[in-house]
Amino acid sequence: MKRLLLTGAMTAIALAPAFAEPLTLAVVAPKSGLFDVLGEQVRQGAHLAADRLSIALVEIEESCTEGSGPKIAEQIRAAGAKAAIGFLCSESLVGGLPQLAEAGIPAITLSVRWKGLMEDSAKESWPFFRLAPDSDAEAKKLSEIILRDWAGDAVALLDDGTIRGRELADAVRASLEESGLKPVFTDTFRPGQEQQLTLVRRLKKTGASRVFIGGDRNDVAVIARDAKTEKLALTILGGDAMRAANEPVPLEDGVLAVGLDETPQGPSAEALAAELTEKKISAEGYVLPAHAAVTILADAAGISSAMGTALPDALVGTPFETALGPVTFGEDHELSENPYRLLEWKGNAFVAVPDKTQ
Repeated sequence: MKRLLLTGAMTAIALAPAFAEPLTLAVVAPKSGLFDVLGEQVRQGAHLAADRLSIALVEIEESCTEGSGPKIAEQIRAAGAKAAIGFLCSESLVGGLPQLAEAGIPAITLSVRWKGLMEDSAKESWPFFRLAPDSDAEAKKLSEIILRDWAGDAVALLDDGTIRGRELADAVRASLEESGLKPVFTDTFRPGQEQQLTLVRRLKKTGASRVFIGGDRNDVAVIARDAKTEKLALTILGGDAMRAANEPVPLEDGVLAVGLDETPQGPSAEALAAELTEKKISAEGYVLPAHAAVTILADAAGISSAMGTALPDALVGTPFETALGPVTFGEDHELSENPYRLLEWKGNAFVAVPDKTQ
């Protein structure tokens, strides 16, 4: 019933009385240090959306230091913000979420994937929402694609021995074997090598034609290049780590990856792309997520005003059109749909594989 009411309210937003003052949102992001570049992406995306919607933004420094959460929450409340976005670090939320909950101020993280924080949020009924995928989403999408597209093929799984690479490969393997697909070959390779001919030749002997690689972009590029040299027809799939600088070894066309699509989506995609070009802003990292978060909160504020509901309640179960495409938060305050997409390297960029062939 609640979902129906909120969805129906979308048509009533235009009839809602105008706010006595502009909607004020807090943008919590780093302004210095190692994460300054990421913080600037957040601010760029937020301002692009806010300027179009006449929303006032208050920028709050995110230090990503332990114990900083309460101070950030105090700054958000003192600024009179109705909601806050950003939060690239979990330290910015720990200790601060209870204060925001007390004031009825929802917080949308664009980055934090820590399960424990969401579990605490659900337990305490804090208005904390995650626009980023959860920590299991990448492995789930990889497994889904392999089971859907490679079920009848000889599949190999490789990892680079790092904690992230091994955990990702192990999660994919467990999911595949649970569904009855046993890889013909699994191995851990040594990363950072100039060539991987020995590994490629071992793959060739197993008869593998499809391989998932839990490793960084350059290692994948080296393996793809050496497979081509050995005349091994190999379809290669990597994870989100593939979205990195295409150097020193360039990727071969056709290499696949599961990642987040960094091109504007939705009805306003063309206009937003033109605006990004005009302002010389690259749609990478947190630019589009920050834009989407501001758009979501603007729409939710309209619903809240029209329906007389609390702003956090207006965020749950409502489909929002954003620069990331349709976005809906479930009752658990997580994304209702996995945001990872199948991407293919073509020329000099990853492009989304059309849904009809996924």
